[in-house]
Amino acid sequence: MTTTDSPVRSADATHRRAASRALYALLSAHAISQTGNVITAFAIPFYVLATGGSGVEVGLAAFAATAPVIVGGVFGGVVIDRIGGRRTAIVADIVSGVTVLAIPALALTVGLPFWALLALVFTSGVLDTPGQIARRVMLPELTETARVRIERSVGLLDGSERLSKLIGASVAGALVALLGPMAALVTNAVAFLISAAITRLMVPATTVRMAADGDTDAAARRSYWRELRDGFRFVVRDPLMRLIVGMVLVTNLLDAARSASLMPLYANAELGGAGALAVIVAVMGGSALIGNVAFGFIAHRMPRRVTFALCFLVAGGPSSAVFALGAPFPVLVAAAGVSGLAAGALNPILGAVQLERVPAPMRGRVFGLLNAGTWAGVPLGALLGGIAADGLGLFASFGIVAIIYTVVTTAPLAGGAWRLMERRPNEQTAL
Repeated sequence: MTTTDSPVRSADATHRRAASRALYALLSAHAISQTGNVITAFAIPFYVLATGGSGVEVGLAAFAATAPVIVGGVFGGVVIDRIGGRRTAIVADIVSGVTVLAIPALALTVGLPFWALLALVFTSGVLDTPGQIARRVMLPELTETARVRIERSVGLLDGSERLSKLIGASVAGALVALLGPMAALVTNAVAFLISAAITRLMVPATTVRMAADGDTDAAARRSYWRELRDGFRFVVRDPLMRLIVGMVLVTNLLDAARSASLMPLYANAELGGAGALAVIVAVMGGSALIGNVAFGFIAHRMPRRVTFALCFLVAGGPSSAVFALGAPFPVLVAAAGVSGLAAGALNPILGAVQLERVPAPMRGRVFGLLNAGTWAGVPLGALLGGIAADGLGLFASFGIVAIIYTVVTTAPLAGGAWRLMERRPNEQTAL
């Protein structure tokens, strides 16, 4: 008995270790790619300001950076389901790296007019969302093979994004302050290419479910538009997905107005520039990283709906109110830390709920549509943030954001379809 079971246990342990290595490689690639996005978010506004741009132009640049999220989310999901998450992630990182590198290359040689900057920023972001979704689509199978709780792996994935904000904000702030935004963008391009290399070399294609359950030939014969329509129908008919999209759409709009336009303008006018903003964003990112990882270990013991609502409330309102009140810099940093800790619980809950409710063969297109829906207000929010700053002033704009954020994030406490967030009674327990 022992001699028969021993090889089986040994093979199982080897398979599990391989899946764990692939899982952590995926998390590393995600963190590096997201670091590149954070550097872009820092470098572009300060490049616009350094060339004499106004608040509206900062908002337009933020609009150009965020609008591709919607395009990529809507139309890239079906591609992920068809060609696989691994291949999509690699191509997305390579394209993003090359297009970002074109910005400093043109600016330092033949020149870069504002319209060309907007075009390159837009182009560089088109595949960012499919790349992010592709790595998330790969997560469940690696998680299952590695025998990790889904909440924990989702927490680690989102924690890697928070880590990228911590690292990216620090690196971007230092590069912009010492060497200028062009040096930051070169670093950004390198980050994308490193992420692509890690995915290519360390995440085996054999660990990723690339075909839908059932007849792959039949799946291939189905039209792109029919598959997109099937994903859209799933999102529209699921009551919880509709509520999530509606609520997060509003909060993401407010977050975009705050982070893409209001905070850079506030830092430039009140805090002395990019260095202070880098500290605030890094503290928020570091706190959210701690919250992500810590919550991933206790999420299975917490009620999802109430935890989600309370953490969302703390994450948004107070951190905007302190800017509206013109609080001292140490208070801004402290509020960012509290906000980050609370925000750390949000994506692990949402990610686990989505992975539980969406059938595996549809994850690419459904996640893409969910991402597009929740980000639909981001380009408008970024633009409105710049307009509000010029028209109403920074303090009043932050106050409006704080009030709306507080009202919207209490919605899950009302119950109804929000109760579907809770775990199913027959949910399988993992390690």
